[in-house]
Amino acid sequence: SDYAQAQGWRVEADLNNDIVGNSHGQDGVHDNGVVRVFSEGTKTLETPAQASRRRYNGGELDSPSRNLARFVAGLAERHLVNLRVDMVYRTDRYGRGGDQVEFLEHGFPALRLTEPHEDYRNEHQDLRTEAGVRYGDTIARVDFDYLAQVTRLNAITLAALANAPAPVAGVAIAGAVTTDTVMTWTPQAGVASYRVWWRDTTAPQWQHSRTYAAQVDPGHAVLRNIDLDDFFFGVSAVSADGWESPVAFPGDAGSF
Repeated sequence: SDYAQAQGWRVEADLNNDIVGNSHGQDGVHDNGVVRVFSEGTKTLETPAQASRRRYNGGELDSPSRNLARFVAGLAERHLVNLRVDMVYRTDRYGRGGDQVEFLEHGFPALRLTEPHEDYRNEHQDLRTEAGVRYGDTIARVDFDYLAQVTRLNAITLAALANAPAPVAGVAIAGAVTTDTVMTWTPQAGVASYRVWWRDTTAPQWQHSRTYAAQVDPGHAVLRNIDLDDFFFGVSAVSADGWESPVAFPGDAGSF
């Protein structure tokens, strides 16, 4: 993350896979069909002025990391069998952390992928046996079929991000005291169309969308009789061959 910042890279995603090889939990549950994806709600580098706007207008559920998590969950649903993403709305587990935090502290979108039922006897332990209980992380405790599924999810995510246009920049919203919602954004090269998305404010995933051809509406859309006050909105970019970027929420709270 230090190197990326020094080089001035625009980082779209960091996928931190940490504790993803075991499907047998200490709680006795065997679950090889779920992977948890943790994502921060508000940006680590949010300023007090940005926080004030977010508290009033929303955005605590729509950081770039959170919309990246939605993107990953959608890919799993469409392309994988027997692997579902469980989105967890927090940066990491209580009192614990991972390498994704370093990326967040540099302002880069980042996720943590982790198995759903951990066995804490395997983690950060010296290899030993006490009172008949084995401690330590060994090859014998890796479920390679489950690990392969998580690897597939990572590969699909990387391929989708690499083939899609970059997330939309400059997204803004207007329409106060009117019955319409107006979305604007910065047009970018290599985009065939833009999709304006909206969802109920309590919905975990984007629900509705309209597509606007880049040649006709390069950076502007009006949603007639869709009230700005009732939904959350965002914009994604789609390439000519159908690859779509993660959704970008309006303003500082959602900018990649």
